[in-house]
Amino acid sequence: MDIVKLTAIEMREKLKNKEISSKEIVNAHFDRIEEIEGDLNSFITLTKEEALRAADRVDNKIKNGENLGILAGIPIGVKDNIITKDIRTTCGSKILENFIPPYEATVIEKIKNADGIILGKTNMDEFAASYSTETSYFGVTKNPIDKDRVPGGSSGGSTAAVKAGEVALALGSDTGGSNRQPASYCGVVGIKPTYGLVSRYGLISLANSLDQIGTFGRNVADAALMLEAIVGQDAKDPTSMDIEKADYLGKLKEGIEGMKIALPKEYMSMDIDNRIKEQIMKSVKLLEKLGGKVEEVSLPHSEHAWSTYYLIVVSEISSNMARFDGIRYGYRTKNYETLDELYINSRTEGFGEEIKRSIIAGTYILSSKKGKEYYNKALKVRTLIKEDFDKVFEEYDIVLAPTTPNLPFKIGDSVKNPFEMYNSGIFNIPANLAGLCAISLPCGYVDGLPVGLQIMGDRFKELNILKAAYAFEEELSIGGER
Repeated sequence: MDIVKLTAIEMREKLKNKEISSKEIVNAHFDRIEEIEGDLNSFITLTKEEALRAADRVDNKIKNGENLGILAGIPIGVKDNIITKDIRTTCGSKILENFIPPYEATVIEKIKNADGIILGKTNMDEFAASYSTETSYFGVTKNPIDKDRVPGGSSGGSTAAVKAGEVALALGSDTGGSNRQPASYCGVVGIKPTYGLVSRYGLISLANSLDQIGTFGRNVADAALMLEAIVGQDAKDPTSMDIEKADYLGKLKEGIEGMKIALPKEYMSMDIDNRIKEQIMKSVKLLEKLGGKVEEVSLPHSEHAWSTYYLIVVSEISSNMARFDGIRYGYRTKNYETLDELYINSRTEGFGEEIKRSIIAGTYILSSKKGKEYYNKALKVRTLIKEDFDKVFEEYDIVLAPTTPNLPFKIGDSVKNPFEMYNSGIFNIPANLAGLCAISLPCGYVDGLPVGLQIMGDRFKELNILKAAYAFEEELSIGGER
């Protein structure tokens, strides 16, 4: 039995049936990490001792006949911008290279309470502010499908680890597509939940009004299992909502007969690789075959999504990055004589080039008269984008779109053509602006590289996107091991 090729749900069932032990599962995955990690660079920090102790606790529960959590024995990777008590959390940055948090993120508490086993913290673009996992202070993560290409970002370490069998499940964060875009590039399933469904307490903020913790798996059921474990209102996060918990796994197989599906005409007329467009149109036909009713709709303000997003995101980045000043925690320069020099040199030496660009742009917007006018206009257009979706969801259950307009680009190409890299999130951004739920899953391949289909749903209607994704995956039978 090749343990690392089992799905997360299969691991859990074999564990319950005493066919394998939790310790065997953990050791098999660390053996896999040791085998390939030197070339892949998915992880920043590994937590082998803690993982083995957790595995022993799960095995003892089984031995004593105790009830097991829904993630029992499953190896999990955690994006390194999610706080883990007593385990360093770096955000892929020099400025937090040695930061050891004194508390736990709510999602981490939920994973541990569900008997999940965290193997380590995964690599990411610095402070989650890019789309390729090339800007990490800890080096570039490679795409397991083609190691000359990026895995996407900013959650590229998590998606690469899942695809390569280093972990069965992983957490990421999604501000403007950072779960879905790398899921597409690596050929796995990535879920961005509705804003407010999952607690953000312990997620180091990039842009508070857009950030959302999401999940990864090699198939839809695994990603849904991870989501089911972490949802719920949290008193420590005032943006989390008190929503009745849905039985995602129990209702996955209900099918999509009669489901009304919207296909935005604006999305399909944007600048997109024709080969990707062809795969999306094949997906439309498959969903129709499964009983879905696909119709073309209009999202008239979608053309303004990227510019709206950029104005909002860099403004919030500028505000959030102000806390990293060399005074309270994180990197502090040794080269200063005055307080101003302490601030300036700590931030100059501690931040990478990509995050500096965002800070500068955001500071301009927040401090100049013209910039504030742009920002206020962006907030108004954000409302219009949300209202476009509200109107569509009055009649339709889900919205289809490509996940990305392009195939995974080669490592280093983002430096030559940063616009193409930023443009890779163009289909993802609207869901963040409107606070919607969305999922990316593999729908085909072009020249051996995966293409992602994005399915968006109304707020707190995750079950709709999961049922559609599961039915599609079952029919197409591509993606992770089944």
